[in-house]
Amino acid sequence: MAVLGALSLTLEVPEIETGVKFYTDAGLASTVEGNVARLRCEGQDRDSIVLLGGYSKKRLHHISLRADDLDGIAARICEHDGKIVNAPEGFEDNGLWIEDPHGMLIHLSEHAADPELMAGNPYEINAPGRVVRSRRSAMLPGASYPAARPLRLGHILVFSPDVPKSVEFVTEALGMGLADRAQDIIAFCCARKDSDHHVVAFAKSPGVGFHHASFQVHDPDEVGRGGRALHAKAGKGDWGFGRHTIGSNFFHYIQDPWGSWFEYYSDMDHIDDYSLWTPTNYDMADSLANWAPEVPHDFVHNYEVDSQPAREHA
Repeated sequence: MAVLGALSLTLEVPEIETGVKFYTDAGLASTVEGNVARLRCEGQDRDSIVLLGGYSKKRLHHISLRADDLDGIAARICEHDGKIVNAPEGFEDNGLWIEDPHGMLIHLSEHAADPELMAGNPYEINAPGRVVRSRRSAMLPGASYPAARPLRLGHILVFSPDVPKSVEFVTEALGMGLADRAQDIIAFCCARKDSDHHVVAFAKSPGVGFHHASFQVHDPDEVGRGGRALHAKAGKGDWGFGRHTIGSNFFHYIQDPWGSWFEYYSDMDHIDDYSLWTPTNYDMADSLANWAPEVPHDFVHNYEVDSQPAREHA
């Protein structure tokens, strides 16, 4: 075993107030201490997103993954063109801090697993020859529903200048599995036991960067309601409601204040045992969606490589 799941991501941003508003509008709880904002799913005792304010532009600082066998991982890092590094200033020197072959910073820690999520009401659909709901409406009046509340961070998608190299690193050095890919343009990687279809994904770009964080909600209706509500508040781009071919999840993406994305999702494929899973190499036509509205023109644009200043405060 090695990587077991996603924990959080940390972003450098110009100022945190805009980010806090966006993510609290999305349903996350926030705490702010000086120029650091921490955002987490309601009921969880750990952060899902950390914002570091005072930078000249938005930039991925690092991603954090839950893992075991850190000694085994450490022994493989250099062999696969990674590097073990010291903890960045202001961060605890615990777990294992590494850089991948492209310089992306990753923090691995032996964090305890989150408690199992409570099951909600089953999502039932009347279909030809299969009526599961009778003498009652499936939907309440729209005003009856609470605002969307993410249950957990499911996965993180980052940009990579060499997707196959990134996949080779996380599978060989970090012990993950390649779930599926679309040529050499996008790839989805999972844990090897009891994993969502993907925990970390990579999309081709001239440089490293953050594309989106994806948060699970109860059902497709909450994906749709939450996406529409957040888009109305954010006032930028969105993509959805739709359904992916790769991973099978329903989705709605809303553009954050810096041009990257926030995703609500439900009904993700599950890989209980990677040894019993066969990865598929999909055509590019299925790389983004099975059905959805037209893709925004900048959906896969990496705004972080328009200029690449040194990692320092503004």
